[in-house]
Amino acid sequence: MTAAPITLEPMQAKYNPQVGRLLVLGFGGKFQNLTNMNDGELALFFEKLLDHFPPDPVSQRMVATQDGEVIGTISVKWKSESAMKQKQKLPSWKNFNRFGTWNLLKMRFGLYFFDHKPEAGECYISEVVVHPDHQGKGVGKLLLQWAQYFAETKQSLDRLSLYVSGKNPRAKHLYEQLSFHTHSQTKSLVWHLLFKEMKWEYMIMRFSKEKL
Repeated sequence: MTAAPITLEPMQAKYNPQVGRLLVLGFGGKFQNLTNMNDGELALFFEKLLDHFPPDPVSQRMVATQDGEVIGTISVKWKSESAMKQKQKLPSWKNFNRFGTWNLLKMRFGLYFFDHKPEAGECYISEVVVHPDHQGKGVGKLLLQWAQYFAETKQSLDRLSLYVSGKNPRAKHLYEQLSFHTHSQTKSLVWHLLFKEMKWEYMIMRFSKEKL
């Protein structure tokens, strides 16, 4: 039986629950070192982030779907001087009181450490996650190729970047196949204490000045 085609499309609110569960598969283990929330609670937390916090004007999330199921997602962001001048009114964190004050504080603390501020010309991949049942089938490569095309077609951007854990050589190998190279390595005791991740590599793919 032929597998259904994989479709890439911009994020829609109807996918929030599925993407929330997908983010737990990709990052839940790290945040469980901070909180006592289980997978279901973490998935709901990520879903509520997508529900209540508006998309940043200098970011884009895509989902890979197959038969209506979200099997992968990627999110990129970049720096824009014009967007920086526009202050967004963010929703209140009161929408998250159900998770408990202590858990909420620790999740906000953890998300702060995961945040990367792109420099001028940089398109940063803040996350790329593929469902475990669909790994090794080209979904991750498809998402990354979309990010490359997206960045190359924006005149203000000249590079694509991401962080990869030292515990994930498989992902690093894929990035290297797509022409990413290690720009710097970081070892952090704080990251080790918070997320059980000591070593991270910051990888970059540079573009020529000629845009598509």
